[in-house]
Amino acid sequence: MTDHALLGPWVRRFLSSIWCRSATFRSILREVIATCWRCFCPTLAIISRNRWDRLTVDDLSADLVRQFLADLEAQRHCIAATRNQRLGGLHALARYIGQNSPEHIEWCAQIRLIPFKKTAHPDITYLDKPEMDALLASPDRRTAQGRRDYGLLLFLYNSGARASEAAEVRISDIDWYAKCVRIIGKGNKRRACPLWPNTLDELQWLAAKRAPEHHLFLNRNGQSITRFGIHTLVERYASRACAQSPSLGTKRVSPHVIRHSTATHLLRSGADINTVRAWLGHVSLTTTNIYAETDLETKARALAQCAPAAEPAVNKPWRQQPDLMTFLRSL
Repeated sequence: MTDHALLGPWVRRFLSSIWCRSATFRSILREVIATCWRCFCPTLAIISRNRWDRLTVDDLSADLVRQFLADLEAQRHCIAATRNQRLGGLHALARYIGQNSPEHIEWCAQIRLIPFKKTAHPDITYLDKPEMDALLASPDRRTAQGRRDYGLLLFLYNSGARASEAAEVRISDIDWYAKCVRIIGKGNKRRACPLWPNTLDELQWLAAKRAPEHHLFLNRNGQSITRFGIHTLVERYASRACAQSPSLGTKRVSPHVIRHSTATHLLRSGADINTVRAWLGHVSLTTTNIYAETDLETKARALAQCAPAAEPAVNKPWRQQPDLMTFLRSL
């Protein structure tokens, strides 16, 4: 049996072929697909009654994929979004094999015809202004570590950056004169976000005496912080901030929740939806519209602005106006 027929070498070549500018995004994509295959290969080996390292491309039939997806929901109790994520990894592999192996084009088409399940948009979790203030107040800024953590939290809230984007920011990306930061987002798309004066002050302190090519945010060991480190940092301070704002205990706070908070607060401050789209780096305005749809305060303010004028009071006949009758009798 040749490597061309075996599934394992194809998976290895596929994972090696994944490329994008950001090492962080590349590792995320590989992690998602590798997780899919760690779950799927043992199941496939059992169903096909073959050792997983001897599985062939033909063993991966459309019927087996459907059976695997059904097992995810029925036995592992995975939600539809997780099921779709696993299927996305299988679709990507099938497309790669089909592009590089003409004899597998029909097999590729059968795999990619398996549809995704429709899922409802989950509710957006965001922090209200007092909750965000409590989170920002939780680091002890009297210590170097606390001030560094405060600067990172403030940057996340100011810019609305994703954790992976913040981890990639370098000192040279800060324009101290224009008072903005250049962020490289998904698909190597660049955007500029203005920075508050106090954010600039904290970033200047973080960048002091370091070369422009260095990453801006470091961990406690002086190394470039990772997106996982940013997640851990946010969760730690969210737990600490519960003492000041108990409502935080009912929310699962993450860097992306801070990003949602930035978008929601921008809308509440009167920013138009297209400005928020550019601020967050969304390609489509449809993605940004979710914030306008979920924020009741913005909806209520818009409703109040278009409310009809109150109807004028109906004049009563003079005989039915007690004050007027009293005045006439007093003459």
